[in-house]
Amino acid sequence: MLAIRQLVLNIHPEAAPRFDNFLPGDNLELLLALDALAGGELPETVAYLWGPSGSGRSHLLRATVAAALQFSREAAYIADGRLPEDLSGLLAVDDVDGLDAEAQVHLFSLINQAREGGGAVLAAGPAAPAQLAVRADLATRLSWGLVFGLRPLNEADRATAIHERAGALGLQLPEEVVRYLLNHGRRDLPSLLASVAALDAYSLSLKRPVTVPLVREWLAGKA
Repeated sequence: MLAIRQLVLNIHPEAAPRFDNFLPGDNLELLLALDALAGGELPETVAYLWGPSGSGRSHLLRATVAAALQFSREAAYIADGRLPEDLSGLLAVDDVDGLDAEAQVHLFSLINQAREGGGAVLAAGPAAPAQLAVRADLATRLSWGLVFGLRPLNEADRATAIHERAGALGLQLPEEVVRYLLNHGRRDLPSLLASVAALDAYSLSLKRPVTVPLVREWLAGKA
């Protein structure tokens, strides 16, 4: 189980989603709940998490499935709307707002199975249940379980993530470069981390160190 502490990151560009390579920020309570859900130790069998694109909700669903498999539980991650006929183990359903009418009815049924002890459902979408563009009865079912809104990372957390990604690439970024990226780059974390890799490749191609002028030049070329 996860210890109640700030997780030590091992952010690597090719790393599969896990709890230990997700920067929790103010979401540690959520990570602990998902870890308990993965291990079958959470009393609630239905959970829903929401946040904007780039907030990490897909990472967390896939990490929960990976953790469940480590506990030797059946688990599956679904992002294409192809839901199983019956519930078995843990089912993580991403982007519920993109489900068609038939799939929404089926997810409603699977949630009922979970509440009757047939397994567990973890779902995710871009908004709280009441604001989701789905059937009213499905939105109600999603709100009956645990509901978590992903809290955005603060500047210090985002700077930590940038340094971790740079370190994984063998790149040491000066603090002024990190501040410039935070102030002038994309705000969402996946884009920021992708920027570090792109800057590394850009600096290598020019045989120049990563400095604020280089970052400014790179960003201008992307505009």
